[in-house]
Amino acid sequence: MEITLMKIEDYDKVYQLWTNTKGMGIRSLDDSFEGIERFLKRNPTTNYIAKVENKIVGVILCGQDGRRGYIYHTAVNTDYRKKGIGKALVDAVLNALKKEKINKVALVAFASNDLGNKFWKSLGFVKRDDLIYRNLSINENNI
Repeated sequence: MEITLMKIEDYDKVYQLWTNTKGMGIRSLDDSFEGIERFLKRNPTTNYIAKVENKIVGVILCGQDGRRGYIYHTAVNTDYRKKGIGKALVDAVLNALKKEKINKVALVAFASNDLGNKFWKSLGFVKRDDLIYRNLSINENNI
């Protein structure tokens, strides 16, 4: 297995992985080629892919705002799960954030994503019951 920084040239294969992964919330604009290209330019050191025999089998997106890191769209191909790929991707992100002096990382997982929530819990990510997550779509085309 090889963990490398994600490049925009990886987009088509990454997008295919996302759309074939249960529990992903893909947005039409944010997760388009242009949206991901913008995200990668803004966060050039915190997005990774995992390859096995030159095939992309895992991905993790992460950005930071100078204070906190935020993990998005983590996925591992079902045929390659339980092999440490997800943990390796998370470790790569955590190491990158530490180098950028980011001390805390957060993520949002769908409550119905039992497998994903079990994974994050196994890595020490704590469920917060004291927060209410809110969002607002400011572009009606981002479905």
